[in-house]
Amino acid sequence: MKSYLYLLFFLLVLNIQGQNRKDSTEVFTINDQEYLEMRGANVMLAHDFYPESHQGGVGIIQNGIRVATNGDLRLEPTPGQWQPVPKVGERQVDWDTQEISVKMAYPDISKKTGFNPIIYPDLELSYTLKVVPQGKSFKIIVDLDQPLPEEWVGKIGMNIELFPGDLFGKSYYMDNSFGIFNNQANGPGFYDQDDEFQLTPMASGKELVIVPENEKQTLSIKNLQNNNLELIDGRAKHSNGWFVVRSLVPASATKNAIEWLVTPHTVENFTYSPVVQVSQVGYHPHQEKIAVIETDKNDNDLQSAVLLRINNKGGFTEVLSQTPKDWGDFLRYKYYQFDFSEVKTPGMYIVKYGAFSTRPFQINKDVYKRDVWQPTLEYFLPVQMCHMRINDRYKVWHGLCHMDDARMAPVNYNHFDGYLQGAETLTQFKPGEHVPGINIGGWHDAGDYDLRVESQASTVEGLSHIYEIFDIQYDNTSINQDTRVVEILQPDGKPDILQQIEHGALSIVGAYKSMGRFYRGIIVPTKRQYVLLGDPVNHSDNEIFSNKLEDENIAMGQPGAPDDRWVFTENNPYREVNTAAALAAAARSLKTYNSSLADECLKIAEEIWNITQTESPLQKISLAVELLRTTKEKKYADFLVKNTDQIASKIDETGWVVGPALPLIKDSKFNSKIRAAVKGYLAKVNELEKKTPYGMPYEPDIWGAGWGIQNFGVRQYYFHTSYPDIFPKKYMLSAMNFILGVHPGVNTSSFASGVGSRSLIQAYGVNRGEASFIPGGIGSGTALIRPDFPELLEWPYLWQQTEYVLGGGTTDYLFLVLAADKLLNQ
Repeated sequence: MKSYLYLLFFLLVLNIQGQNRKDSTEVFTINDQEYLEMRGANVMLAHDFYPESHQGGVGIIQNGIRVATNGDLRLEPTPGQWQPVPKVGERQVDWDTQEISVKMAYPDISKKTGFNPIIYPDLELSYTLKVVPQGKSFKIIVDLDQPLPEEWVGKIGMNIELFPGDLFGKSYYMDNSFGIFNNQANGPGFYDQDDEFQLTPMASGKELVIVPENEKQTLSIKNLQNNNLELIDGRAKHSNGWFVVRSLVPASATKNAIEWLVTPHTVENFTYSPVVQVSQVGYHPHQEKIAVIETDKNDNDLQSAVLLRINNKGGFTEVLSQTPKDWGDFLRYKYYQFDFSEVKTPGMYIVKYGAFSTRPFQINKDVYKRDVWQPTLEYFLPVQMCHMRINDRYKVWHGLCHMDDARMAPVNYNHFDGYLQGAETLTQFKPGEHVPGINIGGWHDAGDYDLRVESQASTVEGLSHIYEIFDIQYDNTSINQDTRVVEILQPDGKPDILQQIEHGALSIVGAYKSMGRFYRGIIVPTKRQYVLLGDPVNHSDNEIFSNKLEDENIAMGQPGAPDDRWVFTENNPYREVNTAAALAAAARSLKTYNSSLADECLKIAEEIWNITQTESPLQKISLAVELLRTTKEKKYADFLVKNTDQIASKIDETGWVVGPALPLIKDSKFNSKIRAAVKGYLAKVNELEKKTPYGMPYEPDIWGAGWGIQNFGVRQYYFHTSYPDIFPKKYMLSAMNFILGVHPGVNTSSFASGVGSRSLIQAYGVNRGEASFIPGGIGSGTALIRPDFPELLEWPYLWQQTEYVLGGGTTDYLFLVLAADKLLNQ
């Protein structure tokens, strides 16, 4: 009888514990990642701090989508980039009271200098920002250490930003007033006490309810203090703005100066719907083919994954069905892998898992021969070409631009986009003087219109290697350096890739010949010019205006205006030798195409080798390799042999660089030591691969990891081809698949715009104002909303997710696809 009673008691305890666990998922509690969690909702505080790109403060994830962010005190109703942000303290968690808090303060003196410097007003303000669970709701509370200074009353308020992309055309209520979220910012507006233009709030009241018509999006924000909430359209001042909910900090207030009650409606027993991640382009028959299946950790309904072949007369034929392999947990999800590598029959396919079906993809030995790398060469690179007019059938991407480049930048100047001019110009040119020979060549980089030398150089070097290894004779673009006109989709009988190498080299060489050194960058002087969207011909009047420095209030394009871009210089040996390495590589590619330019490239590269002293010999490895391959001179091989130990000690960074030069280095000890180090590096890669379900090392970050993964893939090609008995090609192919769609999150788009069945078609390029894309541009990709939420929004204004870039971000993609085609078809 006792045993029976003990059993009943034990079952009762289990039932109570189970009920408690169930209840804890239905109200907000703090989880082990230090954020508030409830089934279907999460609230983060100070895990991220990137407010200028809508990531930081209090953030809300509702039913699997990030809906709000940047919950914090701000000095403006709708702040943008380069505007004051607070210094963030260490997050504190009180497990007893279930309160998460962080100490914040204005100013953050670390942001007054350095990259993107911020100008702060004369204000010292410290406060504590808190989130506190209240059942299915939570409170946002701000406690000030001291009341606001009198002159700041009516200016400082609590903001939280609502993501616009999911709100357009949907409704809101503010108390008893109501409206819809419009696709564009509408007036009327007014000028505030600081003579700043603001839009009249869309609504004002005590409680805002957004999207009441859809339970998945319904969110209420109630102000528990006496003053009102305001709903403001942040896009009036900044094209990349979001909708802002704001309430002002009351005069004399300290404790509970701000107190909001926020209720995100959650779907009952919300479970993240499974997502199947495949290459949006497809696979070669002999390629490993693994679909990654991402599921909710609460989802225990494991189903069969099915590969279906699309019939040429309509319908589907089941090819393979199997229970996917349990990989384990990563980020906030549970992952499975569906391996269909055995399927080699050419055709169009989809993978189906439960209710989810992928977009169509192909299995074909020619999968990478068309429509994959070509858009980057025939669209993206031409569109980015500076000092040219870019015609595309009925369209002009941009007019002949920046013909007035450039004037020497002022000394002791920290430009708002990170360029720093020292106490001297390092040239014969004085600040404000026109610098000839720079208004030729180069590519806009790439969400902006500036020319960074490292972007120009790495693009030249990457294209040179691609031409050299893969012998790309593709011609679908007319490029005329004499008339400065480009015609997209019109062949001119010359390989496009050589014309692009030439274009980049003209910019670097032209500036070097004019100034006697490389430029750091060429960029517009004013923010009004910098934020311009559309045709860059409107940056300036294309007329040289010498010997005057820029006025912040210049009228763009006004004849005779001092609106030329500024050219910055620097003393940076590491950047100089890397730029020289690019020229040394270009000298090989251009030798039979433009021999005089090739000779100039080599001459400059050799000069930099002779005059530049670096902090470490390792910084000259790339230049030594390129000069060795171009000239075959033994002195460069001797330099590499002399530094064998240092090269081996950093083999993950150097092994792929020296690999192509190994046949030219006749030293058995060098080769033996490098090979031994490469074997050690492979063991490290093998271990890192096991940490993710994506077949390669991957550590998500606040910026999308796409460009870094592309570069990892390119390095893997060199490791494989230089040490084929040591390194496999699988890691290179996994990196390519990641870019093409096999990456975390609900958005399985290819990062290459216009490539594959689904791709980034709203991207952060110079065309972002039209919410469009440039074919072949490669975005940064899926970013991490810390600590564990992968995100790739359909939105053109998040540079950490969808920005295009020059340099390796472009050429590494071309390289990967061409390398895959070569290795799989050899």
